[in-house]
This record gives sequence, C-alpha cells and structure tokens, in this order.
Amino acid sequence: MENKYNLKSPAVKRLMKEAAELREPTEHYHAQPLEDNLFEWHFSVRGPPDSDFDGGVYHGRIVLPPEYPMKPPSIILLTPNGRFEVGKKICLSISGHHPETWQPSWSIRTALIAIIGFMPTKGEGAIGSLDYTPEERRALAKKSLDFCCEACECSTRTALLSLSPNSTHSPAHAKAKELAQQIKFKEESSSSSLSSESAGASSDSSASSQGQSLGLGEQGPSEGLGEQSEASPAASEEQAAPPAASARSLSPRQRRAQQQGQAQAQRESPSRPIFPAFPVAPHPPQDGSHTGSVVLILLLTLALAALIFRRVYLTQEYKFDYEL
Repeated sequence: MENKYNLKSPAVKRLMKEAAELREPTEHYHAQPLEDNLFEWHFSVRGPPDSDFDGGVYHGRIVLPPEYPMKPPSIILLTPNGRFEVGKKICLSISGHHPETWQPSWSIRTALIAIIGFMPTKGEGAIGSLDYTPEERRALAKKSLDFCCEACECSTRTALLSLSPNSTHSPAHAKAKELAQQIKFKEESSSSSLSSESAGASSDSSASSQGQSLGLGEQGPSEGLGEQSEASPAASEEQAAPPAASARSLSPRQRRAQQQGQAQAQRESPSRPIFPAFPVAPHPPQDGSHTGSVVLILLLTLALAALIFRRVYLTQEYKFDYEL
C-alpha cells in the first residue's frame, strides 16, 4: 500500500499514522483501512453499557475525503442497530453532513468514540437516524454478533477483545459520553446562532415593510413623498436642537460631546441647495444697436427741424423782396 500512494501527501501521512495506532483491537472499538483503499476504513464498535445496545457489536464503514483531516469523513453503519439506518450516511456533527463543526485535530479514534457516545441519544429526525423501541434495539443487539462483513471478512463476534470485569467503568465510556455531550452542545449552539441570525433578518425585513406600508398606506405615492420631504427639514431641526431641560442637566463634558456629535452629523448630512424666497426677474440683455438707433432718430429730427426753419426763413425773405 505504501507504493500506491504519495507519502508526501498530508492525508496519506495522517492515515498511515492512525492505521498504526489502531492496528490492535480494543475492548470497545477497532478500525483499519481496506487492503486496496487507504481512504475507506471498516470499524467495529461495542454498544455502550447500561443502554439498549448493551451486548451488541456493530460494524460500519468510514469513507475519508482526499482533504482529510481538513474535511470530515462520512460514516455508514452496516449492522442493523435501531439507532442509525443501514447503508446510509449518518448525520453527526463529526460526519460529512456538518463540515462547519469538524475540527482537524479530531481523528478516526475520535469518530469511533463519538459513535459509541451518540448511540443512546435520541434521533430527533436527523438524517440517517432511527428511533426504535428499546425491545427492538435489544433484539438487534443480540443479532449483531452474527454479522459478517463481505468486504473485509470481519466477524463482529471476534472483532473486539473480550470484556474484562472492569470494562463497564472504563475511561473509554466516560470519554465517549463526554465527547458526545461536547459535540452535541457545539452543534446545538451553532444551529441556535443560525436561527437567531435568520430571525433577526426576518424582523428587519418585516420592520422595513411595515414602515413602507405606514408611509404609503392612506395616500398616493406622490402625496406621501411630498409630505415626507416637507416634514424632513422640520424633523431634522427638532432632532438637532436638544431640549433645554436636558441640556441644563448635562455636564460640560457631556454637552461638548453632544455638540461635537451634532456638528459631525451636520457635516456628514448632504447639503441642501438654498433657493430665494421670491423669483427674480431676469435682466434683459443689453443691446448696443438700441442706443445707436436712438441717436439716429435724434439726428434725423434735428435735420428735419433745420429744414423746416430754413423753409420758413426763405418764405419770409421772398415776401419782403416782393413788397419792395
């Protein structure tokens, strides 16, 4: 197998190391990769004591991604147990269904201990989970010892070491319970944070829609916008001017801070154009030809007056000569 894979790969190095650590079976779990596939492991776990799975040994598969340990494995149970579906990827916070809760420090040993700790818990409709009755689970626990895997030729009856008198109170079971509680708590906390975020987003959207309906409920769009634009300066002035009573109750430091905040808000607000109260009539354009025409009219008037005066003068002179 060493010649088949790139030994410089982080996933191959990690899996080779874990295979050496889990080579020998224990009283509670055992796992090894297939001879022709390092990324598919078969495991056997013993049912937790003082539960409906007590006395049973359960066999399954672990399929690891090429990005392991950065991505979680997929876990599939092959032995009927009444807690997880057979031949289907189960939904755990250490499996591929929840990559957001997976930690690269976890290993295949961690997954096996977590499976033991998760078996007595409730399925609650999770993917690949079952909620059989206690009687059915005890019956399946007895039948599980007759299971034999066709792929790895493993028999659940001989897969694990025999239990010792002190095995029921071994640290492995305590660690399995603690790990299951920690992982389950982490999964619930992440789901609650997601639900709170979605609730906050929905409340924001409902508040915005409610504000729009209140602003345009009983009037047309143009009237609502007009009244809103007319009322906005007055509202801004009321907000900018603090009440006198509150100003007197503030300390000098608080008053200065409030004045600085108001000044900064005024600087950040867009400036409005200032228009005159009354419209100003536009000045007519000055034309130079108008002045020239006036001067020309005056000259023509003077010339005409001179001609008339000369005509009168000549008439009077002719009359005087005729009398002589």
